Amino acid sequence: MLEIKLTDDENELCTLLDQCTRHMKETEGIETSCRIAGGWVRDKLLGSQCNDIDIALENMMGVPFAERFVEYCRIVKDLPVKSVAKIESNPDQSKHLETARTTILGIELDFVNLRSEEYAENSRIPSQVEFGTPLQDAIRRDITINTLFYNVHSREVEDHTGKGLDDLRNGVVRTPLPPRETFTDDPLRVLRCIRFASRFGFTMVPELQEAAKDPTIQEALRVKISRERVGEELDKMMGGRNPLLSIDLINVLSLYTSVFSLPQGVNVKLSGDPSPPQHALKAAIILHVVSQAKNIGATLSDLPFPTLPPIHPLLLSELSTPKSPSRRLYLATALTPYRHLTYIQSKGKVRPAAEAVIRESLKLGGQYHYLDGITALFAAAEILKKGVADFESSNMDKPERVWIGLLLREKNVHNPVSGSSWATSLLFSLIQELTALWADDASAIDGTSPASKRIEAYNKFATRIEELGLAEAVDAKSILDGREVTTTLGAESPGPWTGQVLARVVEWQLEHPQGTKEQCEAWLRAEQAAGHISTAVAKRTTEGGADTKTKKAKR
Repeated sequence: MLEIKLTDDENELCTLLDQCTRHMKETEGIETSCRIAGGWVRDKLLGSQCNDIDIALENMMGVPFAERFVEYCRIVKDLPVKSVAKIESNPDQSKHLETARTTILGIELDFVNLRSEEYAENSRIPSQVEFGTPLQDAIRRDITINTLFYNVHSREVEDHTGKGLDDLRNGVVRTPLPPRETFTDDPLRVLRCIRFASRFGFTMVPELQEAAKDPTIQEALRVKISRERVGEELDKMMGGRNPLLSIDLINVLSLYTSVFSLPQGVNVKLSGDPSPPQHALKAAIILHVVSQAKNIGATLSDLPFPTLPPIHPLLLSELSTPKSPSRRLYLATALTPYRHLTYIQSKGKVRPAAEAVIRESLKLGGQYHYLDGITALFAAAEILKKGVADFESSNMDKPERVWIGLLLREKNVHNPVSGSSWATSLLFSLIQELTALWADDASAIDGTSPASKRIEAYNKFATRIEELGLAEAVDAKSILDGREVTTTLGAESPGPWTGQVLARVVEWQLEHPQGTKEQCEAWLRAEQAAGHISTAVAKRTTEGGADTKTKKAKR
């Protein structure tokens, strides 16, 4: 049975709101009513706690009510409450009316009036917004489970569409109005439907799926919605409960191009066309299989879940940390079709296509290391694919511990600045190898297939990392710093040679994990005596008696 159980603070809040409206009527003759709207009602009915509450007001704007409510709580009830913050309307962020915000009893409250909306043909921003009834406010929302109200006066849930409670019970995603009408008014709602379906594991009704596949709706999503809003929805999907289902729904509804393709007017020319969108789903399925204990049998796209041998725990070690790269990994799998593509920047530099998609199509930047971290993942996948193959064939040009250690310390493979971890990079490299096998041959991904052999190779590589104690050595700093190297070698000052020598020092450390600073200094001096290290600084090229730097300064 669906019911709302209030906490003590929520119960007190509802009492305060009810008393405040009575007080306003008695002292000012102002009549209004308060309903808690949307997400709080849905989540409470599902048994989840929500600490942000939206209050929908009847025939009254948010700011004047909030100001009276704060004054009532302070003066009449002697309760501490924050001053009202006025949030201006911002249609690009789905704030179509000004909102009043305050906090009381540790609960953040947003106040806004019940409203009805009308939309212009080519805009998701309402052309007309008026005071509305609870029903008018409910039907303008995205899906029925978000149309429910909790009346603070009667303490009852109100289902004005007549479908919200049943859809919540039955796990259904449905629009209050015919889906084509809802999506035409605001095409972003297509992505919101995907997000809520994947978040709760609910099923979209057939007519909603058909409307989402409508080329007119999909084109509107491409051209009518700001890319920032598209990226925001996708970010929430990747960080949600089931990012795989989100990618699956994007695939089954044929929305991949609408979401990921570069927008018109962007001066970026890719080196080719992306591979089929199904490659993104296959990569996401593999990530899910290797990182999750339970599978769901098959996807909505009718792709089966492959049976794969377990992978070495080291490769999964970062996924259980507080800074889990899970959402970054799932977005990276979604960008798999762009893996081998590049574009040329205005300065002539060749860059990965995934970077342009993240920056221009999704408008996602440094949060969760999307921009720098995902491009690093794809670069690392190329490095590690070759590295693991070379390890298999013993094709190493340095002592084993040095060779593996340097591979793991590669900038794209492991770099805290970009959020890159060698373990996650290895995991993603394996996923990309398995995806490529699956893309070429569906039978190559199961049983004693080439896929199993690739997993075995990565597992052996991870085991060797563990045996050599390299997991901790990846982040180790040079045993000598630049000043100490300069002193040890008797150089007058550091120079371009210093970085090269420090790189040699790191190699020595990897080869001599128990070595001391004194031993390293002795080795450096021996290398210098043998002519293997030089501290000479090359002279600048000169023109007519003045060096090039001076000439440039004079120009």
